[in-house]
Amino acid sequence: MVRETIDILTLGCSKNLVDSERLMFQLETAGFRVTHDSPDPQGSIAVVNTCGFIADAQEESINTILELAQRKSEGRLKHLYVMGCLSERFMKELRLEIPEVDRYYGKFDWDQLLSDLGRAYRQDLHVRRHLTTPSHYAYLKISEGCNRHCSYCAIPLMTGRHRSRPMEEIVEEARLLTKQGVKELQVIAQELTYYGLDLYHERRLSELVERLTDVPGVEWVRLHYAYPTDFPTDLLRVMRERPNVCNYLDVALQHVSDNVLQAMRRNISSRETYDFINMLRSEVPGIHLRTTLMVGHPGETEEDFRQLMDFVRWARFERMGAFAYSPEEGTYSASHYADEVPDDVKQQRLNQLMRLQQRISGEVQEQKVGQQMKVIIDRREGEYYVGRTEFDSPEVDPEVLLRVADNPNVCVGQFCTCRITSADDFDLYASQIPDTNA
Repeated sequence: MVRETIDILTLGCSKNLVDSERLMFQLETAGFRVTHDSPDPQGSIAVVNTCGFIADAQEESINTILELAQRKSEGRLKHLYVMGCLSERFMKELRLEIPEVDRYYGKFDWDQLLSDLGRAYRQDLHVRRHLTTPSHYAYLKISEGCNRHCSYCAIPLMTGRHRSRPMEEIVEEARLLTKQGVKELQVIAQELTYYGLDLYHERRLSELVERLTDVPGVEWVRLHYAYPTDFPTDLLRVMRERPNVCNYLDVALQHVSDNVLQAMRRNISSRETYDFINMLRSEVPGIHLRTTLMVGHPGETEEDFRQLMDFVRWARFERMGAFAYSPEEGTYSASHYADEVPDDVKQQRLNQLMRLQQRISGEVQEQKVGQQMKVIIDRREGEYYVGRTEFDSPEVDPEVLLRVADNPNVCVGQFCTCRITSADDFDLYASQIPDTNA
C-alpha cells in the first residue's frame, strides 16, 4: 500500500520547528509519509507552518503559501493547509486574500488538522517528535507564550500568555531524546526566566536545568531567550556547578538608553542593564553572552544611539544580532507612537552597530587561538568538518572548521578535543588533539 505524502514546510524560529516535529510524528503514526522543507515538494498535501514575527518573516510566509497555491491551481497539489503564527494572527485576512488554501489553523490546532485528514490526534504521544535536526542535538521547548508587554513585540498576540510545561513532562521528553542519540539540548522558550511561575507560583528554571543535566546521555544543555528583569540568579550557580551546562546565555536586551527602554516598556533601566551584565560575567567567569538589539525604535535620538554604541563597546558581547524597528499591527508602539526615525537612518545605525560587533567578534575569536576546546561535529562540508564549541548555538553562532584530510578520526555527531589554530571575524579553525588514552 502506497502511503500518501505530506510535505511540511517550516518558517521562522526553532520554537516553530519543534511544533512541526511533533506534528510530523503524529502524521507518521497516522500512516502518512512525511517530508520536511523539501526544496521541491512532491506530495499530494502540503502544510505550511508560518512565522508572523516581523514584516520580512510575514512576507516569506505569504510567498511560500502563494507558491503552493499556484502549484495547487496547476493540479500538482491536492490539498494545502496553513498553520502557525501568521495564521493565528491574520486568519480572517488570509482567508480573503488566499482562498486557494483548503483551511487555515491557529498555532496549536493540530488535533483539528489531524481530524480534517481523517485521523485522530494521539494525546499519549504528544511529547514524541520526528527530529529534523542532526541526530546529536535537539531543541527542547519548555513553555509557550509570554506575559511581557514590550511595545514593539507582536508575539503575545499570537502565542498568548505564558504557559509552563510540567517539569516531569519536559524531563521525560529529554530522556526520550537521549535514547534517540541526542547529546545536546537547546532549551528554548519565548521567555525562559518566567518558567514555573504559572504552574508552581515561583521561578523554577534552575531546578529544571539541574534535572535535565541529570538525564543520562546529556552532555550539553544550552539556554536561549532569557529576559533581564527578575532574572532567577540561582541559575548562575547551576551554570557554575554543572559541567554539562554550557557557559552560554541568550538574553535579549534590545537597548540601553533609559529613554528608549522606557518607550519599549522593558521595565529595566540603563544602570540596571550594566549591573546585570556585570553580575553575569562575575558569577559565571568565561560566560559567552548572545543578545539582540534594536535600532530606530520611535523616539530613538542620536544621543540614544550613541549610548547604545558605547554600551556594546563596553559589554563586548561574544554574540550579537540586531534589527531595525518596524511597526507591527496590534502592538503598543504601532498604535501609540509615530514611526518617526527615517528608514535610511535606521539602516545607517544598523550598519554602524554591526560593523562594531564584527570587530569585537573578530577580537573575541582571535583570543581563542591556541586554546584547547571541546567541539561537537555537526556535519561535513566539502573538505571540512564543521562543528561548534559550548559557546556556539546552531545556525546563529560561529562555527569551528577542521580540515578532513588532517583529522582522520573525527566523526559527525561526536565530541572531540581540538586546538584552535586560527580565527577570522566569526569562525575558528582547529585540529583534533589525539586521545592518548585511546
